[in-house]
Amino acid sequence: MTARHRLVRVPASSANLGPGYDAMAAAVALHLELEVEEAGEYSFDPGGLAVPTGRENLLVRAFETLHPADGIAFRLRSEIPLARGLGSSAAAIVAGLAAADHLFELALTREELLARATAIEGHPDNVAAAIYGGFVVCSAAGVPTLVNDTKTSVEGAGVFAARFEAPEGLEGVVVIPGEEVSTRLAREAIPAELPLGDAVANVSAAALLVLGLRSADLDLVRRGLHDRIHQPRRRALYPRSMEIVDAAAELGALGATISGAGPTVLVWTTWDDAGGVAAALKERCEGWAEVRRLPFEPLGVDVPEL
Repeated sequence: MTARHRLVRVPASSANLGPGYDAMAAAVALHLELEVEEAGEYSFDPGGLAVPTGRENLLVRAFETLHPADGIAFRLRSEIPLARGLGSSAAAIVAGLAAADHLFELALTREELLARATAIEGHPDNVAAAIYGGFVVCSAAGVPTLVNDTKTSVEGAGVFAARFEAPEGLEGVVVIPGEEVSTRLAREAIPAELPLGDAVANVSAAALLVLGLRSADLDLVRRGLHDRIHQPRRRALYPRSMEIVDAAAELGALGATISGAGPTVLVWTTWDDAGGVAAALKERCEGWAEVRRLPFEPLGVDVPEL
C-alpha cells in the first residue's frame, strides 16, 4: 500500500486592521508549508525554526484533535516570523487541521475547519483569514452570514466569517521589528470595560473601512484605519511601531495599523505608491526593523497536488 503524503500551504495574516479588534483580518503573501507523510513513526522536522518538535507543538496538537499523529512525519517550512503579529500560530493551527483532514479524507467543510481552528486559537480573525484568504469580517453571533460571498449558516459553530477580495490597486508594506511582543501582555493591556466614545469611534471607523474596501474607495479606507481601543493602550509595548503608525500619512501612505498583537506594522498604500513608501520606511527603520512590500493574499489554505 502506498503511504499517504500531503502538502499544505497556509498564508500569514494581519488581524484587527485598526478598528476591527478581534473581528477583522486579511491574508498576506507570506506562507507556511507543511508536508505530512505516513512514515511508520512520529517525527517532526522544524525546518530550522526554534519551535517544539514533540506532540506539544501547536501544529501537531491541532492535527491530533482530528487524528492521532502516530506514525506521521511532519516537515515544516515557514517564512512567517514568530510572535510578530503576522498570524504564525493561526497558520500552524490551520495547517495541522487541514493536514489531518486531507491525509485521512475527513471531508471537513471550511466552516467546520473555522469552528475547530477558532476553538484552539481562542478568536476567529487570524484563522479565518488563513482559511479563506482575502479580507474577512468575523462574528460570534449565531446567525447566518456570508462566507466566500455566498449565504451560509454554520449551525452550532458559534463563529462565522464573511470574506471579500482586496480592492484592485491596494497593497501592503510591512515593518517587522526584530523584537517579539507577548500576546498575553498585549491582551492584558486591554481593559474589560471601555469608554463609550472609544467604542463608538471604532464602530464608525470599522464601518468606513469595510465600505471602502468593498467599494474600492481608498479615501474611505484611509478614514477607516483609525483605532481607539487597542493600539493606544498597547503603545508602551511597541513605541517605535506606533511612531510608524502616527507618521504613515507623512510617508505617502494611506495609513498604518498594528498587525495583530504587534509589533509588526501594516502600512496601507496603493500599488503605485508602494515603492516610494517602502523606500522611505527602509530609511526610517534602518537597524531595527525589516521592511518589505507584502501584497494581500487572495488564496487561503491550499493542499496542492504533489
